[in-house]
Amino acid sequence: MHKHEWHETTEDGDTRYIRAMFHAGRWVFEDTLKSQDDWTAHPTLPLPDLLTLREILWNKYQRGRVPHGHVKYIDRLIAEAGGENANGERLDRDKWRGTTD
Repeated sequence: MHKHEWHETTEDGDTRYIRAMFHAGRWVFEDTLKSQDDWTAHPTLPLPDLLTLREILWNKYQRGRVPHGHVKYIDRLIAEAGGENANGERLDRDKWRGTTD
């Protein structure tokens, strides 16, 4: 299992914890606030969190701690969310699905 966690301060001053786990061939995304007891599961993360996760994964990939496929998967999620790749290019959703015209 690969687990990636980070935290950030919300506008309210509370601390938000974000967790992305890869296990058994699938990703699980969760978050919680310091003031809460339970983690909330999400099918995907919002674009700003995906960009942070991509940076974390890229740094770990550079040190040989995660496979490149994890970075590519998050790049695909960023493209589906309408974001840009590391080169600043907007990615086409259809390209990732293999349905280009």
